[in-house]
Amino acid sequence: MFRFADPEYLFLLAIIPLMAVIFIYRRMKQRKNIRMFGDPDILAQLMPNVSRVRPVVKFSLQMIAFFLVVVVLARPQFGTKTQEVKRQGIEVIIVLDISNSMMAQDIQPSRLDKSKQVLSRMIDRMENDKIGMVVFAGDAFTQLPITADYVSAKMFLNSISPKLIARQGTAIGSAIELAVNSFNANSQASKAIVLITDGENHEDNAVEAAKLAQDKKIAVHVIGMGRPEGGPIPLEGSMSFLKDNQGNVVVSKLNEEMCKEIALGGKGVYVRADNSNTAYSTIIDELDKLAKSEISATVYSDFNEQFQSFAILALLLLLIEYFVYERINKRLSRMKIFDLKERMGRDTNA
Repeated sequence: MFRFADPEYLFLLAIIPLMAVIFIYRRMKQRKNIRMFGDPDILAQLMPNVSRVRPVVKFSLQMIAFFLVVVVLARPQFGTKTQEVKRQGIEVIIVLDISNSMMAQDIQPSRLDKSKQVLSRMIDRMENDKIGMVVFAGDAFTQLPITADYVSAKMFLNSISPKLIARQGTAIGSAIELAVNSFNANSQASKAIVLITDGENHEDNAVEAAKLAQDKKIAVHVIGMGRPEGGPIPLEGSMSFLKDNQGNVVVSKLNEEMCKEIALGGKGVYVRADNSNTAYSTIIDELDKLAKSEISATVYSDFNEQFQSFAILALLLLLIEYFVYERINKRLSRMKIFDLKERMGRDTNA
């Protein structure tokens, strides 16, 4: 398994495009200043030692070296062996609605994005628990089998969008049934399902599915996404909204009654999400009430540092960059390393 021990340093990579913009701007301004003095072709003959290619080469080497240094700071590692560990925790499966109605923006930034934020915080809080993920629209499928690998959970969470399921709809009952079957049947750990939806169920009997889950001692908690007054559904890549066959804008409303009935059937709690942390706090409190049991998990127990090769390559590039002069050096020019590039540059400008 590959990972970065300190991934927060990867945010420094945002500096590279910024530096590229600054570099291009300075080059354009430099060319503009040269045109103010006269014909660039004539001026080029008066400055035979000026190179058009070498500054670009130096900048490229610097940026590649910077990229490698950032990777070094992030500490790339490879897991070399696995270990079976025993933990005291619970098993939770997230059932997430990804139908088109979840793109409505009556909750900012959207129902789906708000769901991801809540789930991300839940995953960050987990230590010894196992988590799985089921997504659904007109169909339901397992996005993440139950696991203690929180890094993978966050990765799969970020990739979720309505495009994952072609058939639209809201098959809540099927999703709950799939979640129930996704638990480890041999595990004695306490189990819970956290359903996140706007409650617009059009496919099956979700309440009955929640009751069947409770029969297996699996609580079903529900987070309602949206507002009772609802909101339009934006169409991706446009400024318009989804319309019905009569040309009217479709307004998707939170069906709180359905959400409450599902939570009641599953003997869980219902809470409506808003722009505060109420939903997150309520669900976490309910999960904390569950009895912790011993669960086993396979984890990587030994990681080897892999930064050395990146550091050596960065140092090598910086040494090369140091010996690349922005102006043509008379001694080094005999090697004609940049001769072909110089000619190509002049031919292009001509």
